[in-house]
Amino acid sequence: MKAMRLHRIGPISEHSEGPLRLDEIPMPTPAPGEVLIRVLTCGVCHTELDEIEGRTPPPELPMILGHQVVGEVVAMPAPASGLRIGQRVGVAWIASSCGRCEYCLAGLPNLCPGFKATGRDRAGGYAEYMTAEAAFVYPIPEALSDEAAAPLLCAGAIGYRSLRLCRLKNGQRLGLTGFGASGHLVLKMARFLYPDSDVLVFARSEVEREHARELGAAWSGPSGAVPPAGVHAIIDTTPVWTPVLDALKLLLPGGRLVINAIRKESQDIDRWLELSYPDHLWLEKEIKSVANITPDDVREFLDIAARAGIRPEYQVYPLEDANRALKALRAGQIKGAKVLRIAARA
Repeated sequence: MKAMRLHRIGPISEHSEGPLRLDEIPMPTPAPGEVLIRVLTCGVCHTELDEIEGRTPPPELPMILGHQVVGEVVAMPAPASGLRIGQRVGVAWIASSCGRCEYCLAGLPNLCPGFKATGRDRAGGYAEYMTAEAAFVYPIPEALSDEAAAPLLCAGAIGYRSLRLCRLKNGQRLGLTGFGASGHLVLKMARFLYPDSDVLVFARSEVEREHARELGAAWSGPSGAVPPAGVHAIIDTTPVWTPVLDALKLLLPGGRLVINAIRKESQDIDRWLELSYPDHLWLEKEIKSVANITPDDVREFLDIAARAGIRPEYQVYPLEDANRALKALRAGQIKGAKVLRIAARA
C-alpha cells in the first residue's frame, strides 16, 4: 500500500521537497481487538507540524502521521460492539489508554499516563490502510460527508471539549483567540448550543477576522484589541503566550480562560513574565488547559454536528500532496481545515 511517512525530525523549511516521503509498504494486519480500515480521507492538523518539527515527536521513525481519519472497516479478527464490515468509521487522536488507572476508570482516558496517540505512537491515516483498536473507532453519521467528517474528529472534538470546559451559560459572551480549523468549528457550535451568546473573535489577519464575521461572530479584531464588552469565557488556540495575557485582561470577574494548545512557543516568554495578579488574575479568574480528547467527546460531537448541520470549511488535497498541505499550514495559509482525499467510498 501507499503511505506518506515521516523519516526524520526537523524544521519543515529544512526539507526541500517536504517532510514526508511517499513509500510503498506492506498492508497492516489487525491484531485481536483491532479493525483494519481502508482510509477514505484524513484531516491535516497543526499537531502534525509539532510531530515533524520535534515538539511532540513520534517515539519511532518512520511514522505514518494523521489522526483525523475517515474510512471503511474491511476486516476484524473478532466481532466488535457497534462495528461491522463495510461500515464507515472515524479514528481520532486518542488511539488507546490503559483502561485500568484512576483516570480511565473515571471516564478520563485523555489523562491516562499510558495514553497513546494516533499518528504519533501508532501509524495513522496518511496511508491507504491502517489498523485501530476497535474501542477507539467511531461510526460516522450518514449526514456527514467523508471530507467534512475528517476535521470534526480532532478540530471539532477538541473544540467541543474546550467549549464544555468553559462552563458557558446561554447569553454569556464567548471569546476566541485564534481562528483556524478548531476556532471556526467552535463558533458554529457555540451559535447552536448557546443561541443567545455573542462570540467575539481575536485573529491575526483580516482574512481570518472577515471569515469569523461571515460565520456569525458578533465582533472580530486583532489580538490585543479591546472589544465592545468583556467576556465570560475565552478559548485560546494560539501557539504563543501574548494572547493569553490579552485574554486574561478581558475576562469578567469569575471568568475562565481555556487554553487549547498542545504547546506554547518560547519567543515571547518574556511577555508571560509580565503576568500581573491584579490585572490578569484578580476577582477569581480561572485558567484551564485542555489535554487530548475522550471517546465520549468524539461521539457526542459527531452527533451534535450531524443534528446541527455543523460542517467545516475545508480544502482537499490528494495523498501525494500531503507535503504541500503541511507547508501551507506552516505558512499560515489557512481558511478552515485541510483534508487529504485518499480513496472513494466503495
